[in-house]
Amino acid sequence: MTAVRKLQGDSKFSFNLLSNKTFSFLKDWNTSQLLMKWSMLGRITAQAFNFDQFFQPYQKDDFVRDFFSDPCVVSNLKVADSPGKWRTLDTKVTKVKAELIPCTRVSMALFDPLYSDGILRTTGHIRKCFDEFYGDFDELRKMLILEDSENYETISQVDREEFLFRMFKHFCLGGSLCQYEDVIDPYMETTKSVYKDMVSVQKDPETKGINVISTVFKVSAYNDSGMCYPATKDHEQTFAYLVVDPLKHHVYVLYNCFGVGLMSATDTDKPHT
Repeated sequence: MTAVRKLQGDSKFSFNLLSNKTFSFLKDWNTSQLLMKWSMLGRITAQAFNFDQFFQPYQKDDFVRDFFSDPCVVSNLKVADSPGKWRTLDTKVTKVKAELIPCTRVSMALFDPLYSDGILRTTGHIRKCFDEFYGDFDELRKMLILEDSENYETISQVDREEFLFRMFKHFCLGGSLCQYEDVIDPYMETTKSVYKDMVSVQKDPETKGINVISTVFKVSAYNDSGMCYPATKDHEQTFAYLVVDPLKHHVYVLYNCFGVGLMSATDTDKPHT
């Protein structure tokens, strides 16, 4: 359920920037080359903050409200102005919107049906569309965005809501000048890398199984002029997720602003963290 709540009262949660926290997907050269190809380099980033208070998922609205009203967050949270050009939020947020995103997957098995339903060849190559109606589409993008596609239900609606699938979809669709892949591996490996960076897991002492302990919110924030975060205009590929680790008392921000990415990985000294 999506909730909108006006900011009011004293903050229960307070935050500090973890400026030394690094995310491997932002440091990896091969990943940077892929993000550049997908028109996302210089528009995607991740940041880390910590908080001292005990967190429970039912506190979603309070947590997100307090996050966007915290002075440290407001003065450090990054927003993309243009490729490779970043500013901080630096505005008084008056309203927040937070959606709880299911995050339960601990393997890439969710994507196995892409092979069994013929969207991918056994080699991992993505099947092309040859009919005139779909033009330069491929079967993967059809499945991702066209609800009337014969393969849309290859991934169930429940699995489509998962944070793992959402990230995969974001990378497959990319930015405004995205150069699409012919094989699935770059999408899968990048998704796995970012997921491992953002999501915390723990072994169950009784079952010995691995469980996700992170809670994920998709968020947006508003000031007196309207939406101010993650951008002033809504777009499916403009997103901000808060990923909360309740044991470490960390919250990670995964952010992207749709548009034209850097044309070369050398256009910036290094990906921002």
